Order: sequence, then structure tokens, then C-alpha cells
Amino acid sequence: MSNFTVAGTSISSRLFLGTSHYPSPQILSDAVTASGTQVLTVGLRRLQPESGGGNSFWQRVQAMKTRILPNTAGCHTAGEAITLAQMAREIFGTTWIKLEVIGDDYTLQPDTHATLEAATLLAKEGFAVFAYTTDDLVIAQKLRDAGCAAIMPWAAPIGTGRGPLNPYALETMRRRLPDAVLIVDAGLGRPSHAAAVMELGFDAVLLNTAVAQAGDPVNMAKAFADGVAAGRAAYESTPMPERAAAQASTPTVGVPFWHAT
Repeated sequence: MSNFTVAGTSISSRLFLGTSHYPSPQILSDAVTASGTQVLTVGLRRLQPESGGGNSFWQRVQAMKTRILPNTAGCHTAGEAITLAQMAREIFGTTWIKLEVIGDDYTLQPDTHATLEAATLLAKEGFAVFAYTTDDLVIAQKLRDAGCAAIMPWAAPIGTGRGPLNPYALETMRRRLPDAVLIVDAGLGRPSHAAAVMELGFDAVLLNTAVAQAGDPVNMAKAFADGVAAGRAAYESTPMPERAAAQASTPTVGVPFWHAT
């Protein structure tokens, strides 16, 4: 599986993982190892080293030797997200930020207008913005034009595990934004879902609940890694075109049949 480059960094694993809702810190560590991921996204408030409850968690995450992608989970306005991103840069010494601005608490659908507002300012400040958004093509185009390092459309609402609800929208986004880094974020529940979006040509997927709340998170992490790899290999191999009618793999027209007597 080929590497891809995002924010000037070459990444070999196309599976990003979240770090919440695992049964235990040890299972989180084991799942990270099994997945082969190189990028972990974490809630900034949970990771602040000076907050007493987060010290042990922060130390464990550091020991995993992965790149940290702080996120602005829990923010409902552009201003909140911008402030949190600026804190992350100071505390953790990274310009990478997963930008989340939630517009609806029931579906956790992002507020795309506030996301674009925050992304525009943060990109101008030198942040590598990974923008969580819907599968809306126009918003994705505007986020690209704002200078986002990666655009992260959802497949389905966060935590639902329903898989890609609108594959056509995702396929269209990939086709219309051929040079953008596109990472499917949210809504994937099974390795087959990850394989399906990777077959469309997406650069990576980000998961949390599908692994953390599986019966066996460690084995599921490995299964997702395999699904991502299979989907990417299929995309790079150029799948056969779909046809409206059947076509025999072994042609019979013009071929003599021999019958035993």
C-alpha cells in the first residue's frame, strides 16, 4: 500500500484512530499496535498535561510513538474552535488540528459555515487544518480553497456505524477534488465500510467507536487495517467497469462443443 502525503508529512498507514471509549488504556494501546496507525486524534481538553486527570493518559499516548492530531470536539462556535486550536499549538507544539464545530447536538452534524470561518482563519495562521464536514461538495471546495490540509467528510453521523449513506456524494467529491487530501471521518462501523470508501479513492479513514466499542477492539483494529489496505489496493488496481448485462467470463460463441458419445 502506497504512502500518501498530508501537511508535508509522508504517512504509510491510511487508518487513523481516535482514543476515546476504549474499555481500558491497555486495550487502547494494544488496538493502536494492531492497527498499525501512525496518527491518533485526541480531544484537547482530555489531553492537557496540566489537568490532573489527564496526566496518565497523556503519558500513555506519548508512549505510543504516533503523531498526535488534537481535535476541537465539543466546540459549537468558530471562536471556541479557534481558541482551542491556538491552545493546542502552544501546549503540544503542533500545528496539526482536527477542526470540529458541531451545529446539531442530536446528529452531531458539523456547522459547515462556522467550520469554514474557523478553517479560513486557522489556515492563515499556519495551522494544518483537518476539517470535519458533511459530504457536501460545495463546502468541501470552499474548505480546499481556504487552505485546509485535509477535508474529512462524514460517511454517516458520528457513532452510528451505518457506513456510507451517500456513496454517490463521496464518489463525486473524490472525482471533483482529485488533488485534495480526503479522509472519511465518522459513521463507519465495519471493515467492509472502510474498504468501500477506500475503493472510491479516498486517502484514508478515521475511526473511533467502531473499534473502541467492538466486542474485541484489538482484533477489530486489525480487521479495519486489513479492510483499508484491501480497499486501497483495489482502487490502485483499477476495478473492472460495471455493465448493464451479463458477460460470460468464458466465451461460448463460436467455440465448438465436444460431447461424449
